[in-house]
Amino acid sequence: MTAIMDSLLDANSLKRLKQNTIVTGTISEIRPNEVAVDIGAKAEGIIPASEFLNFDELSVGQPIEVFVERIENVEGRPILSYDKAQQQKNWENILEKCEEGEEVSGRVKGKVKGGLVVSIGVDAFLPASQIDVQAPKNLDQYIGQTFDLKIVKINKERRNIVVSRRELIESQRQQKRQQILNEVEVGSIRKGIVKNITDYGAFIDLDGLDGLLHITDMTWGRISHPNEILKVGEEIEVMVTEIDRDKERVSLGIKQMHANPWDQIEKHYPVGSKVRGKVVNLVPYGAFVELEEGVEGLIHITEFSWTKRINKPSEVLRVGDEVEAVVLDIQKDEQKISLGIRQLSDNPWNMIQHNYPVGAHVHGKVRNLTSYGAFIELEQGIDGMIHVSDMSWTRKINHPGEMLKKGDEVEAIVLESDPSQQRIALGIKQLTEDPWLHIESLYKIGDIVKGKVAKIATYGAFIELQNDIDGLVHISQVSEEHVDKLKDVLKVGDTVEARVIKIDKDERRLGLSIKAAAYDESQLAEEIKLYDTISSSQDLTNLGDLLDQATQAKRSE
Repeated sequence: MTAIMDSLLDANSLKRLKQNTIVTGTISEIRPNEVAVDIGAKAEGIIPASEFLNFDELSVGQPIEVFVERIENVEGRPILSYDKAQQQKNWENILEKCEEGEEVSGRVKGKVKGGLVVSIGVDAFLPASQIDVQAPKNLDQYIGQTFDLKIVKINKERRNIVVSRRELIESQRQQKRQQILNEVEVGSIRKGIVKNITDYGAFIDLDGLDGLLHITDMTWGRISHPNEILKVGEEIEVMVTEIDRDKERVSLGIKQMHANPWDQIEKHYPVGSKVRGKVVNLVPYGAFVELEEGVEGLIHITEFSWTKRINKPSEVLRVGDEVEAVVLDIQKDEQKISLGIRQLSDNPWNMIQHNYPVGAHVHGKVRNLTSYGAFIELEQGIDGMIHVSDMSWTRKINHPGEMLKKGDEVEAIVLESDPSQQRIALGIKQLTEDPWLHIESLYKIGDIVKGKVAKIATYGAFIELQNDIDGLVHISQVSEEHVDKLKDVLKVGDTVEARVIKIDKDERRLGLSIKAAAYDESQLAEEIKLYDTISSSQDLTNLGDLLDQATQAKRSE
């Protein structure tokens, strides 16, 4: 009967419990991850160990206030919370003691959308943007940590509190910033943390004060980007180079902590000395060589070789190559050093006059043809040039291709040797005697000659004769009949018979006549007289018309 009565009393006691209220219970059991609390009426609830800050200090039989969230769960047990009981009790205390702007201490309980839940006696919201100066990407790292916080907003109706850690940090940094600004001096050395890296430099945190380390102040040497020598989070030493206390700006430098290598450049790299360095950059006009950090010299493309024609530096060097060179010039103020590679060997042009004296017979290969002559390779890198005027005593050469082609082996005579201009003039015609010196012994007025048509012009045909002499048959001397177009009568390669009617040694001209080949002595004499009279003072292009007019006039007499 007693047991039944106790059961009924317990049932009535359980019914008297109200949801969302605080009751006093007793700890009945302490387990590794939870605490069992007896709230009477044979009702025992379970509370997670995580709700207790002092879990290790709890003891069985200890009275404890808990919040009743639900009277019964599916197992018939009440759902209890120690944390909510504390929060409900603390909420009133918080409202009484705390106002917006006050500082409190709080422990991070967990992560929610947009931030963290922090216990300051009651749950408060710490937005992600207010955790630190820069919003962190990983919020899990803060769970379980305790921070000093500032209350920024209290909503009594909704029982919401928003807190900020960032405002306290910024306030502390401002104090430190002002302190550093008051203490720091130009030239002082300080330690800092690389906070951020940009294309133009890096921002260094000087324990609360950010300073700019420009890329040009990082090293005396060459860098393309600050991340080549710095990384975010790295601790470095810097020198204060400039201070603007009004704008709270500080400029920093690293290279200033080391001596400028250009101060003693002439001592370290005297003109004429041999140096070694690494190729760091190739440009169309040359190669930049790093001799030491902050010191680069330029090897101009013209200083690569005495004789070899270099079109671009990459034909000889690559970035990263170790090279030896000679210092040619130093411009300290402009921080320029001129270097040369070819100076490491003797200049072969200094021996040109010895190796290729004027009058010497030489052999070489045609390397290139231009409109004015042919370049002959005498040895690697040494060319001589045969001008078109030095190819033939007797023929007018308009283009060297008329006599030579690329790759031909030729013999020539040295006409001039100029090492200062790196020039050797050659001649082919000088291999033989000029036939015009003794032309009178080869040809006489009235001689009948045979030859091949070598070239046809509008005014006449050039006939290739013996002794490498060309004679000209003017269009008026081809036929007794008037000829409008010479190509209708003659073709290149035709063999013709003609008579010598004009020899001009000074002008190096030999006049021929095909029509006069069959003339008797008197006819020939008349033709020669007429031709000689008119041609001596007239252009060849007009000669035919004048001769025709003169012939007609003579016949009409």
